[in-house]
Amino acid sequence: MKILHLISGGETGGSRKHVVTLLSKFPKEQVCLAVFQEGALSQEAREAGIKVEIFEQKSRYDLTVLRRLANFINKEGFDILHTHGPRANFLTTFLVGKIKALWVTTIHSDPKLDFMKGGLKGRIFTKLNLWSYEKIDYFFAVSERFKNNLMDIGINEEKIQTIYNGIDFTEPVPVENALKTEFVISEDDFVMAFVARLHPVKGHDLVLKALKNLGNPKVKVLLVGSGPSYDEVEHLIKEFKLGAQVKMLGFRKDVSQILSISDVSLLASESESFPLVLLESANQEVPVITTDVGGVKELVKPEHGWIVPVGDQGGYERAMNQAIDEWQKGKLVDKGKALRKHAEENFSLKNLVSLTTETYKKLLKVKK
Repeated sequence: MKILHLISGGETGGSRKHVVTLLSKFPKEQVCLAVFQEGALSQEAREAGIKVEIFEQKSRYDLTVLRRLANFINKEGFDILHTHGPRANFLTTFLVGKIKALWVTTIHSDPKLDFMKGGLKGRIFTKLNLWSYEKIDYFFAVSERFKNNLMDIGINEEKIQTIYNGIDFTEPVPVENALKTEFVISEDDFVMAFVARLHPVKGHDLVLKALKNLGNPKVKVLLVGSGPSYDEVEHLIKEFKLGAQVKMLGFRKDVSQILSISDVSLLASESESFPLVLLESANQEVPVITTDVGGVKELVKPEHGWIVPVGDQGGYERAMNQAIDEWQKGKLVDKGKALRKHAEENFSLKNLVSLTTETYKKLLKVKK
């Protein structure tokens, strides 16, 4: 069984982590990663010992790479082409009938929201993305909610398998005091880590408005991530006069270390699948405040943190205040330990790899 994973290559968020961690657990001769551009993903994949092929495009709309990609798939004898994301899905539609491999995709996000606030271009890309779904042989959904989303747009339930994300749980890294010094964080500061791509769907405006309304200068937020909304987020920080409380850190490889100095981890998205950052927070025994997206209710129970309805400004502020109150009383650490225990028992990388492998084998058996 040989599998080729195809993804844009420019990803810096959860889908990047998902692909690298998943492929790193397969035999090296069994899997290969194909991308359309060099970036953090291809670099990390190589460092993990994963074979990487680059099919560089002159632009996002360059279709000349398709012939070379099709030839590569057929020559190498891949049994399964596993795509991730709208760009890979759209381009693969042109390979249908030209490759022998079975086409599988993982749905990491709500396809109706992938291009939100993109205007006319966003609406066109959304339609093209949904059009590509008609050609796909099988779907992996990373939450039951996303499985239901697929069924709502007409995908047969028999063509969908829910496979939750997972990570290798390790000992929490020790507190990085050097980072506290770098970010000017004192012992009496309450620190919230917000690890998310800078994109409208991630809800940075909700968090910043909540922080402004708290009016507590001892509350600090570490924003980790890059993306198209950088200027908008920076503008809000200036408008709300939060420069002393919010650090924009950009893309970082030391997320675990940043979580180690944080008291709570934030997620404020309007749509998500099963966010890996919540599992990374669990690994560090950091409780979470999250909006009710994707499969978070499977992971976060009341004893692990707070779940707030999407877009509920008041609810998010109340959750922040409750977290601060529990921190001051010395109770917040218990939530983090309980989250770690629950996550480690139910959302391991071992489970992800096992179910993925079983599904691949089932699909190939049916194909024969």
